[in-house]
Amino acid sequence: TDWPQYAKNPFGEIVDVFGDVGENDTEMHAILAEFDLPYKFSDKVEKAANKISEAINDDEIAKRRDMRAVPTFTIDPADAKDFDDALSLQKLQNGNWEVGVHIADVSHYVQPGTVLDLEAEERGTSVYLVDRVVPMLPERISNFLCSLRPNEDKLCFSAIFELDNDANVKAQWFGRTIIHSDRRFSYEEAQAVIETGQGDMQHEILTLNDLAVKLKSMRFNSGAISFDRVEVKFDLDEKGKPLGVYFKESKDANFLIEEFMLLANKKVAEFIGKPNDRSKPRTFVYRIHDKPDPDKLENFNTFINKFGYGIDLESPYKISHSLNKLLNNVKGKHEENVISTLAVRAMAKAVYSTRNIGHYGLSFDYYTHFTSPIRRYPDLMVHRLLARYLEGGRTVKAETYEEKCRHSSGMEQRAVNAERTSIKYKQVEFMQDKVGEVFDGVISGVTDWGLFVELNDSKCEGLVSIRDLSGDFYFFDEKNYCITGMHSNKCYQLGADIKVQVAKANLEKKQLDFKLVE
Repeated sequence: TDWPQYAKNPFGEIVDVFGDVGENDTEMHAILAEFDLPYKFSDKVEKAANKISEAINDDEIAKRRDMRAVPTFTIDPADAKDFDDALSLQKLQNGNWEVGVHIADVSHYVQPGTVLDLEAEERGTSVYLVDRVVPMLPERISNFLCSLRPNEDKLCFSAIFELDNDANVKAQWFGRTIIHSDRRFSYEEAQAVIETGQGDMQHEILTLNDLAVKLKSMRFNSGAISFDRVEVKFDLDEKGKPLGVYFKESKDANFLIEEFMLLANKKVAEFIGKPNDRSKPRTFVYRIHDKPDPDKLENFNTFINKFGYGIDLESPYKISHSLNKLLNNVKGKHEENVISTLAVRAMAKAVYSTRNIGHYGLSFDYYTHFTSPIRRYPDLMVHRLLARYLEGGRTVKAETYEEKCRHSSGMEQRAVNAERTSIKYKQVEFMQDKVGEVFDGVISGVTDWGLFVELNDSKCEGLVSIRDLSGDFYFFDEKNYCITGMHSNKCYQLGADIKVQVAKANLEKKQLDFKLVE
């Protein structure tokens, strides 16, 4: 609050107390504070959310396309509370399929310039820590008003497509709807229907899965890159203490949802962004992904040559095709994680912008984020802009929206960093009682201060300090991703198998120290 001219120290007041060190809530709140992310809503924001009525009046229904009679369902993680997307399916008289991608109409409840809107814009995104979700909008909106819960009428913004049996889009419609979800599936339940061909809404799920497989195939044929990373999850007790580690992999049910979300995002972006007979392009929010850095790709190619792999750098199309082939070839091999990690690092980062350059990783010329306005502010902007342009409204100011895009991209990166830090904390906590034990691992990172080693059975990562490498003077060879002994030429290279002992688990620093076991 003050730092007088001759005072040694500044004066301040305590504004918040996180709790006791070591307690799970305390540590998670401290991580959020470290990245300047909020962990609760103000009373003002909560009050504004609680004032919103859930009643849907006849006037509102009259303005919308009524989809309540069409078979509709949601597929989400088993522990999800906010169901922000639903799919519907019906067969048309001409033999084609009408597929509805229904997204919670957050823009109906959150009006521009309100307390709720300003809060959501400031947050930019929901934050997914290892043990919790810190939502962008209060729970009354995200888990109740805008959650597409089964057996309830819900307001949506929808992208409705007519697809033939080969998944070609024959017609499309965008607009506000009212839906009624017949069934809420977890990914596991939907997967069981796909695998057995039996269960609730089997006809709808199997048909949509068949169409999704064809959409995915078309996407990869046109040059999309497949980065299917294994997600590390923790089994936590009621106090948040990690009891074990498990790995989450995407299956057909995940891809089913993903393909239709990608289709909606792509077609909305094309609808607004593709040039036509309009005299002037309209400002819009795109999700863009630049081409990879040629130097990074060159270094990556040199490195994977050592494993007997290579990618074709002749053109963007050949890069993506050979990259997919590479990622397929390394599946299940011990170098898979290292090669896929380096491949991701060679890529540019996807960001939001009003200046469209396409999405390289997905191989789309036009792409946006339309499908998650509960948890991403750019999607809410997209809903508002789409509604405006559908009604014939004039274009908005590009500079204003570019600034909003920059802020959203920055908040997204901050949320990702906080999530990684929370995972790191749980890894160290999980390894605390394993100090002195020996594990097999793989060198997952090389720096001038040491080797990062990822343990095979838990994916926990720790550091072998360069100071602890004995018997020689070691130096960091950046180009070859290795640390090499000056006299012995002994080389510790990225991707190499290695045995380590857990030397220290420092929770305060969120750091695991390993020692090499020769």
